[in-house]
Amino acid sequence: MLTRRKFIALGAVSGLAACTQPEAAITTPVEPVAPVYPPLPEFYGAITDEPFPIPAVEEGSLAPEYWRQEVDNPWGKHPRGTIIINPDAAQLYFIESDDRAIRYGVSVGAAGFDWQGKARLQFWREWPRWNVPEAMIERQPEYEPYSVANGGMDPGPGNPLGARALYLFQNGVDTLYRIHGDADPWELGKAVSSGCIRMLNQDVIDLQDRAVHGADVIVLPSMKPSGLTEIY
Repeated sequence: MLTRRKFIALGAVSGLAACTQPEAAITTPVEPVAPVYPPLPEFYGAITDEPFPIPAVEEGSLAPEYWRQEVDNPWGKHPRGTIIINPDAAQLYFIESDDRAIRYGVSVGAAGFDWQGKARLQFWREWPRWNVPEAMIERQPEYEPYSVANGGMDPGPGNPLGARALYLFQNGVDTLYRIHGDADPWELGKAVSSGCIRMLNQDVIDLQDRAVHGADVIVLPSMKPSGLTEIY
């Protein structure tokens, strides 16, 4: 016979079973495994013959898909020197011929997602000064010492334009869009909070050495909303 005392005891056991997990169901969180990358090419080593030293890219910090490399030209016929930027893929192509291109990994800032179309490579600068746009100073007054009126920021370590900057114009007007150096290898392939198109200093030097004055720079439309604001 199921007495009241037995019923209460069974109910307590049932409640306990309902609130516990079987031992087999308890799992231990697994730490994500860091990717292991092959050794970097020699051209990502330190550069010591520039006005300012450029350290080597840290081993293990750069995925192979963002290494500088010669590839099949995926964009069809364009004159040599044409630069094509795919912001969503975080890749920049320098067209060598109808068949071949040099591909670089980049990181993309606000302007890289907000601007698209065709521009002209008007000029480039080695170790450029950084003249902070007025619109950025309005948002971040701490950059006012580096305004155009104050002469900008001196070149060298700490200058966010890095070792080279390529300046893009449309109809003779500066777009304020830049391809420049000083990218951190860990940020390549990612959207960053500021900047236009950032490259490793080793890569932007190589790009500038190949660059053709007056060449077209084609920025493909982005399918991603940027949500970013700063531009330099």
